[in-house]
Amino acid sequence: MAKKLKIKLIKSLTGRHDKHIATAKSLGLTKIGNETTQPDNPQTRGKINKINYMIEVSEV
Repeated sequence: MAKKLKIKLIKSLTGRHDKHIATAKSLGLTKIGNETTQPDNPQTRGKINKINYMIEVSEV
């Protein structure tokens, strides 16, 4: 079975760069406290690296 990553938004999207907001929304994160489970692949890792200061990541 492929690995999954649990991603939680821990900082607000208010006042962030438009591309960072779009990246968070593409992961399904819209409000502080939102959590999502995503596959562990290069595309997801790239998104995580872009907004790593706003999220918390753990393996499932």
